[in-house]
Amino acid sequence: MKIAMNGTGLVQRASVDAIVEHAQRAALDGFSSYWLAEHPTGGLDALTVLTVVGQQLPELELGTAIVPTFPRHPMALAGQTLTTASVIGNRLTLGIGLSHATMMAQLGIPFERPIGHLKDYLSILMPLLTEGSVSYDGELLSCHAEIFARPEQACPVMVAALGPQALAVAGRLADGTTLAWVGPKTVREHIKPRISEAAATAGKAQPRIIATLPVCVTDEEDRVRARISKTLKMYGELPSYKAMFEREGISEPGELALIGSAAKVSDQIAELADAGVTDYAASEFTTNADEREQTRELLKTFTQNQHTRPAD
Repeated sequence: MKIAMNGTGLVQRASVDAIVEHAQRAALDGFSSYWLAEHPTGGLDALTVLTVVGQQLPELELGTAIVPTFPRHPMALAGQTLTTASVIGNRLTLGIGLSHATMMAQLGIPFERPIGHLKDYLSILMPLLTEGSVSYDGELLSCHAEIFARPEQACPVMVAALGPQALAVAGRLADGTTLAWVGPKTVREHIKPRISEAAATAGKAQPRIIATLPVCVTDEEDRVRARISKTLKMYGELPSYKAMFEREGISEPGELALIGSAAKVSDQIAELADAGVTDYAASEFTTNADEREQTRELLKTFTQNQHTRPAD
């Protein structure tokens, strides 16, 4: 399992410089990739930020986790993705997702027939990113277009897929899934079997499974878990995440976080790998300097041995 860094905790600061600095340190510390989310109403464009990051970091894989699909036609997103790739080279991975009905309501966009929307979206987006052209008439979205320059290399696409239907579409049409707030039990029993079966049926390679969860090495586990549950309470109330919480057998965000001593967090990271996660994108949730240092030092140990647990 590869160890990546998720910089989404910085998005609300809306500081490109802060994200560049964070990504630079991630690269120096040996993380395999760097991921950034885009909030539908946040006003910070993830692909634009990653274009800036990529100009300063010439080798690190960069990815969105995720760009919401409803606000952008797939042709528009394909154009922006290919523009970013033309600047930073073939190391961009595009993560997309439906987002949530409550967030789309803030934009006045109906959250209707999400699975049909996802199917049409990928049926347009994937050919544009792999072949440079598409001719598709769907029930909800259509596109007949040919881009100016054929892509030199296909940009991989990950889908934030949680439910059975979304996993089936992602496995059949995309390259994998990027997950938030999903624990190892759910990955092992639900996510991996469903998306792998869909990919195999479509004759595709084994899908990539990227998981993001908060992490903190601390002597005050209960306090940090309680703080996560309070600060990030809204995630446990969103229907799609709530369903994953129920599958995992937990009720609050703090229960999913990788929190505790270095040995305990090591075990929790290893459990993700055993469940089938191919990339763990760490979201550091620390409350003081000691926790920040201890958490990063443990993660660095994993980056030095990307596929196995480091020695205790």
